[in-house]
Amino acid sequence: MSEVVGYYSSYESFGAVDGPGLRLVYFLQGCPLRCKYCHNPETQAINKEKQITVSEIIDHYEKSKEFYHHGGITISGGEPLLQIDFIIALFTELKKRGIHTCVDTSVVTFSESPILLQKWSNLVKVCDLFICDIKEINSARHKDLTGLDNINILKGIKWLDEQGANLWIRHVLVPGYTDTEENLTGIGHFIKALKHMEKFEILPYHNMMLPKYNNMNRKFELPEVIPPTRAYCQECLKIINKAMNRA
Repeated sequence: MSEVVGYYSSYESFGAVDGPGLRLVYFLQGCPLRCKYCHNPETQAINKEKQITVSEIIDHYEKSKEFYHHGGITISGGEPLLQIDFIIALFTELKKRGIHTCVDTSVVTFSESPILLQKWSNLVKVCDLFICDIKEINSARHKDLTGLDNINILKGIKWLDEQGANLWIRHVLVPGYTDTEENLTGIGHFIKALKHMEKFEILPYHNMMLPKYNNMNRKFELPEVIPPTRAYCQECLKIINKAMNRA
């Protein structure tokens, strides 16, 4: 078994929203984005203090595998695909054991360079589900919100779809930032063309991460934002559905 080393921030033993069923979720360290509303700021730095191996994650899973009968393992972050070699090594071993594999990614690390594209192709072969986050459809506003544009992200999602990868698409609704009609309509038009999207979700922005910023002595950039109500999320979802001709 490969002993490729990964670097992680934390894990959740019984994740219920990170793919189908109950799941073991590892949050890997490092992310090139600097989202103004980041929920996991502690995962941004490429910190190599906490190491984990493929065999250690599998052993962790095996100890409670009866709880994961309809679930599996999800790798999140940070941006987990900064550590794509580790994920390929892990998922290769998991697939040998019939364990469902999922990666929760912003797709920001996607590249059409031959070397990296081959790695993404290898990943598709062993990843059962990609959970992809579309933050903002307009590239300039995406850069203002996250520090980077979304060109590779949208290319990457289209490429995954062309490869037949199973996709869940998510959008974090941040009032005053990602809830414009232009953005919601644009997302609807984009995902309408995807052939392998199994599920689309709006995730309401929350401010439960504020204590993390306080503990890290970091300024939170959106202190004025109030989490949206369920009713408002439904209204925004209607805009996306209309763009997808689902109204």
